[in-house]
Amino acid sequence: MISVNMHEAKTRLSELVKAVEDKNEIVIICRHGKPVARLTRPVVAAVNRLRTYPDLKPVSIKYNPVEPVAEDEWPSECR
Repeated sequence: MISVNMHEAKTRLSELVKAVEDKNEIVIICRHGKPVARLTRPVVAAVNRLRTYPDLKPVSIKYNPVEPVAEDEWPSECR
């Protein structure tokens, strides 16, 4: 764990971020000797993309979507 004051954090920000990124360090930024911020790697939650969503319900199609459409089935503005 690295502890730095605000001025040092501003001066060495790139170096501190690199330490967090490469070495998984935790950086504590202090103001007047008291911790005010913590710099760590983000926690990335695993996403299950195969999960079904309860709000989505199956849809049943009552027609054959590849069947040709007759001329009289087209809307009049599309004829």
